[in-house]
Amino acid sequence: MKRKLIVKVLLCLLMVASIGMFFGCHGAKVTNEFVIPEEFDLTKEYNITFWAKNDSNKVQKQIYTDTVRRFEEYYPNIHVTIQNYSDYVKIYNDVINNLVTKTTPNVCITYPDYVATFIEGENVVVPLDNLINNEKFGFGGSEVKFDSVKEDELIDKFMDELVINDKQYALPFVRSSEATYVNKNLVNELGFELPDVLTWDFVWEVCAKAREVYPLSEYKTFIPLIYKSTDNMMIQMTKQKEIEFTKENGEVLLFNDKTKELLKELAEYGRLGYYDTFKRVSYPGNFFNAGNCIFAIDSTAGATWMGSSAPLMDIPEEDVKEFETVVYPVPQENKDKKAMISQGPSICIFNKEDSGEVLASWLFAQFLLNDETQIAYAKTEGYVPVTKSAMESDAYKSYLASGDEKSDEFYSVKIDASKVVIDNINNTFITPVFSGSSLVRTAAGELIETSLQDVKSKKYNDSDEYYNKLFENIKALYKINNIVVK
Repeated sequence: MKRKLIVKVLLCLLMVASIGMFFGCHGAKVTNEFVIPEEFDLTKEYNITFWAKNDSNKVQKQIYTDTVRRFEEYYPNIHVTIQNYSDYVKIYNDVINNLVTKTTPNVCITYPDYVATFIEGENVVVPLDNLINNEKFGFGGSEVKFDSVKEDELIDKFMDELVINDKQYALPFVRSSEATYVNKNLVNELGFELPDVLTWDFVWEVCAKAREVYPLSEYKTFIPLIYKSTDNMMIQMTKQKEIEFTKENGEVLLFNDKTKELLKELAEYGRLGYYDTFKRVSYPGNFFNAGNCIFAIDSTAGATWMGSSAPLMDIPEEDVKEFETVVYPVPQENKDKKAMISQGPSICIFNKEDSGEVLASWLFAQFLLNDETQIAYAKTEGYVPVTKSAMESDAYKSYLASGDEKSDEFYSVKIDASKVVIDNINNTFITPVFSGSSLVRTAAGELIETSLQDVKSKKYNDSDEYYNKLFENIKALYKINNIVVK
């Protein structure tokens, strides 16, 4: 655990140092602000790079390849080279490193927190408002050679997530959230019936009963609840409990007395053996599929790893237990006021000296929003399309209606995870985005991880002195006090 934490901290510090090196170079040449060309030269050859995130998924890679092929049929003069990544942080680090040499990609899959850091550099990322509204090359533009998405077809909630400093700096690609994958059989065996809305009170009650039946001293490999991302765990719990997190201007409010009370509650549940985390034990799906976990909380984008018939597994077939999987949103504090995180890949465009190259990049970014690509990619996991045209299409509706527990493509748990996102679009939220907001997210999760580890190693106490020291250590570790409030 300590070694993993050290590596994680070093990566964070490397990111901070790299950012400072780039943005602190007063003599660095700044690319001119992008101006939309009056015309796009179809006789000129453009070579653009696309850095894509694909979870090491062959199907996702093929979707990107097919999308590029179809795009190049419309624009034979634009040649797209894909560089595949399996990790968002790796993309982020490579972008930061390449900022110094001005060798960033043209189009990049990333997160809004990261874009907020990229735009600290002058004219690094292209704001998209003028491009979106351009009569010739914007959404539904007269000179776009393919059937371009119309602006009113983008789901407003997803577009609004990518407005930074009052400008649209990225486009959503697909969206996901977190889900609670529930072993219904175990819940029933413990004497409970699943409710319409899963609440934290219900979850902790089931966990308490589970520990009576499966005491920690005898069943150490049985963990009632495992949470994949403690970053998201803390973010969603503070939102549900109306605990202040951050402000739009970069002010960090998380380290407060209400947060202490939440951490004390979680520490006690950890001491009782009600829950554990991915970083401490392993992937939730590994325990869940073996029947050693009742509630596995993970991304909807990981749905194909969850359940007795999951197409993807990391445990031997003989260890898999047969049970019914039910998919819920994350547990709620108040069933009448739901809150769950919105996540998933977004698309940004980097500025270049050649405005025609940037326009070529924009045309490709638009093409990623076509129905065929949107639906195909959404079907690979518990993602949902970001356009109304794709979401309301007969093809996507047919997919959602075709759940089959034994089918890879139509795996019912995956489809149920997608429905969780669709049914709760208006309940999703993101935390404020600014340069350094990604570090605050990581620090939030580390509050849970560190206090839980201290509980397990008998170093924990619930005094104000303990929490004041924990807060200061985490803030120093992730340079929280260095974040500039604007």
